[in-house]
Amino acid sequence: MLVAAALLALESLAVLAVAVWYIVELLRVTPVSMGGAIFMIVLLFGAAIGLGAVAINLYRGYRWTRAAAFVWQLLMLAIAVPILLAGRPLPGLTLLLPAFVVAVLLFTPKVVAFTLRSRGGTPVL
Repeated sequence: MLVAAALLALESLAVLAVAVWYIVELLRVTPVSMGGAIFMIVLLFGAAIGLGAVAINLYRGYRWTRAAAFVWQLLMLAIAVPILLAGRPLPGLTLLLPAFVVAVLLFTPKVVAFTLRSRGGTPVL
């Protein structure tokens, strides 16, 4: 459970880093569409904040976090596989491996038990 939450937190930080990088690039180069660029910045920051909330709440043992984390991992797999097939192994594996590990960990008995415990119950680690 701790590994899954930590990997989700790292993914959140990575999305945040991409958002900051995107802003820096906007200061250097004029975008084709300023509206589209602003939308992308808002989307990236929203994804980073949302994924951070999922990581924190998975660590706390909330049941809903497994579904949200799994959907994010499926999105990462959908992005990673075409990158791998395009002959870009480093970025593809960078996206694929953490997504695969988190997706598998979300269904391990300890994580399921931890997120299904009754309110106020002792976490099962």
